Amino acid sequence: MKLNAFIDSLSIKSGMVATLAILALGGCIGTTYPYMRTETAQRIAAPAWMIKRDIAASPFLLRAYERIHDRGGIAHVYIEGEENDSATGDVTPFNPVALHLASKDKAENVIYIARPCQYTGMVSPTEKCESRYWKESSFSETVLNSYNKALDDIALRYGITGFDLIGYSGGGTIASLLAAQRADVNSLRTIAGILDHEAYTNAAQKEPLSDSLNPVSQAIVLGKMPQYHFIGGRDKEVPPMVLHSYLQSMPPSKCVQTMMIQEAEHNEGWVDKWPELLELPVTCYATDSTAIGSEDGLAPIGSENMLMPPTMPQDLPYTVREKPVKP
Repeated sequence: MKLNAFIDSLSIKSGMVATLAILALGGCIGTTYPYMRTETAQRIAAPAWMIKRDIAASPFLLRAYERIHDRGGIAHVYIEGEENDSATGDVTPFNPVALHLASKDKAENVIYIARPCQYTGMVSPTEKCESRYWKESSFSETVLNSYNKALDDIALRYGITGFDLIGYSGGGTIASLLAAQRADVNSLRTIAGILDHEAYTNAAQKEPLSDSLNPVSQAIVLGKMPQYHFIGGRDKEVPPMVLHSYLQSMPPSKCVQTMMIQEAEHNEGWVDKWPELLELPVTCYATDSTAIGSEDGLAPIGSENMLMPPTMPQDLPYTVREKPVKP
């Protein structure tokens, strides 16, 4: 009898393990066990020697992972995209793409900052992180002020003299708005960035972000900022027209570069490619933008003139075709 009971117990445990394995393969384990999302972030950050720190940036407590090897130097700052798990309301990303990208960055100073309500909550434990901060107020003054406080904290704590901002998806929106506001931002990069949230919500047939600031309103200021925008040719979440709308809002600029990674989707195909993309210079060129490209509007691969005139909605230059690898 004891032997039979032992066998039955093993069968039950094996069934539970199999069930968990199936859930994991199907991606459901992330919603069933929210704490696993924090574990995932830790597993990504630890091999890159990035240390967890929560920054009190009132009203939010912003989760950061930091690697500082050069106090007083320049820092690469990555800002996460959005996540909205309709099943649980959890906005902590199951796949933190920006953290994956940061983990591939070999710079001396690399810092990742999550979005409000991801991993943490509010500075005051009595306050609830309201849903509007990942809906209509995603890019509000309150949110931007919080990131400004976080960057000020980082600059003071480590003596950072300048920031290179890198934003993924909605993190690109925040990075762009910060770049327009701050004198200590040297460059801007976005990956699948939402650079015009009105064009984005119209294309995706989503509710407008009525209480949010929009990078297109800062286009004249941003036109003087060295910037590189990467978009995915298979991105169904943020299509190329969102970037085109941003470019059309700008006066002619020699500081804006764009690249389409043809096989990349919104959250796939970026991570393994990122070290190569990160090596591309982000600068303002002195060449005449009107003389750039060929008859099809594409800049030659390897040309120093890899710049598209922002006011011309042409095809984006330098298409890279390769099969993406899931992060």
